[in-house]
Parts: sequence; C-alpha cells; structure tokens
Amino acid sequence: MKERSAFMPGATMFRVHELILLVLLASMMGIAAWLEPGFVKAATQVEIATHAFELAMLALPLSLIIITGGIDLSVGSTMALSAVVMGLLFEAGMPIWAASGVALAVGAAAGALNGFFVAKLKVHPLLVTLATLAAYRGLAEGISKGKPISGFPEGFLALSSGPVLGGVFIAAAIVVGVMATRSAWGSWVYAVGGNERAATYCGIPAARVKFALFTLAGLFAGACGVIFAARRNTAKADVGSGIELEVITAVVLGGTSIFGGRGTIIGTVLGVVIIHELREFVSWHWRNDEVILIAVGTILIVSVVLNNLASRKHS
Repeated sequence: MKERSAFMPGATMFRVHELILLVLLASMMGIAAWLEPGFVKAATQVEIATHAFELAMLALPLSLIIITGGIDLSVGSTMALSAVVMGLLFEAGMPIWAASGVALAVGAAAGALNGFFVAKLKVHPLLVTLATLAAYRGLAEGISKGKPISGFPEGFLALSSGPVLGGVFIAAAIVVGVMATRSAWGSWVYAVGGNERAATYCGIPAARVKFALFTLAGLFAGACGVIFAARRNTAKADVGSGIELEVITAVVLGGTSIFGGRGTIIGTVLGVVIIHELREFVSWHWRNDEVILIAVGTILIVSVVLNNLASRKHS
C-alpha cells in the first residue's frame, strides 16, 4: 500500500511536500506584505478568513475521493441546488432550520446519486460528475426561475460568523483526518486508490467506500450551500459557480495524487490556505476576476506537473 498520511503513527508530521508548501505560503505572504502592507494585517486576515469556508470544507471529502482515484466536479452545483431548495422552502413558510435540514439531505442525496453511478454502475466519475454538474445547476436554475431568495432571519445569518465557521471547519478537518488515518475505513480508502482490484481481492468493499465518499461530499456541499446563503443572505442558482476548480487545485497542490493512493489532510489544508490567500490578494491588489482565474489555473497546471513527478518517484 502506498504512503498514507502525515497523521500515520511513526510518520513525520510535516513531510517534505508540506514543508515546501509552508515555504511557498511564507514567500507569498512576504511578497503581499511588500506590495500591500494592509493585506497581511491581522484584522484583514480575520475578515477574509470566512471567505475560505466553502473551499476548505469541500476540499476535505474531495481529498478522499481523489485518493481513491476518483473526482467530483459537481460540488459547486450541489451547493447551489441545496441553497435554492432551502430558500424556496423558507419562502414557502417552512422554519429556516427545518429548511436547512432538508438542504443537507438534498446535498447528501445528490452525492449519493453520484456514488450510485460510480460505485454500482461503474461509470467513470469524471463523466458522472460532469453530467451532474450541469444537471444539478440546471435544476437549481429551473426550480428557482433564476431569482435570488433573501430575507433570512438574524439567527440564521449568525451561522456566518467567524468563530462558528472556524469551529465547524476545525472539527470537520479533525474528524476527516482521524477517520482517514486512524481507522480501518481510512485504510480502505488508501487501498482502493493504490490498487482497487487488489483491495477487492483482499475483501475491501471498494464500491461501498466510493459510495460513502461521494455521499459525504454531497453532504458537505449541502452544508456549504446553507452557510453561503447565511453569509450572503442570498440563495440563488449561481452559488458555488467555478468553485470546483479551486477545490481540485487546492487538493492537488496539497500533494494528493490524481492517480490515487497518496495524499494528506495536512497537505490539503495548506493547499486551501495558499489558494485562499492567492485569490484574496489578487482580488485586493488587482481587483480583477480574470487575473484570479489565470493565477488559479496556472497553479493547477504546476500542481499537476509536480504531482506527476512525485507519483513517478513513488511508483
């Protein structure tokens, strides 16, 4: 079985890749301090930290999916569908917390549908999630008729406060990290990514593992849709548009192999921080969305190349 994670007993807490990411992050922040001193101030960093929540949360389950050799392109569309369902139910008179619960269930169901096609029908996850990326977004657009829904109660909007978001992410990262590295289920995830056929011969339920991971990704996407609506006081069909590119970039940059079998939650978290800081700084300094896309796309290409080299080294 390939190397699993920095959380593994006896493994070095920060491997070479994580150290490189830390150096890269420090260099980025040094350049940012030189060009825009106000950007690196504590008050600014605290203010923009909440902008990273959806990216960070979605990266956790997607790391595990990519470790198994899969991918999920539909997380942004699942976010939108969940947010719109919650908004419409609230607009129809359902209490906001009940509507939020339904939104989580919708997210999990959307993820489970992906998992069914991937795990049970053996359709390639790229094809499945590319199709559901369009389908879920189109469904959100259709049932909402393209109109934004707002006017949520103050208690619900409090979900978007920094301490709440920080606490939720830290708890989720710890749970996912411990599950991935300290449990038999985590061993199955890495085994499936390392060699699915061999894992199956060893009695590991590969299909069940994949189904569970896609369902988890859908659940997290549903939660992100709810939080996004609370943060913006708006639920609409274009929620999470394009976020899948940033999530995949953060995961791959963090060292998770696109070929499966290798990756760390620590690396993913560092990748998320780097992508978040890059996105926010480009927006702060240039105020140009096109530059953000170019920067993220460039990092994705570099990440894939480095990941490919690392995979060859570990093969």
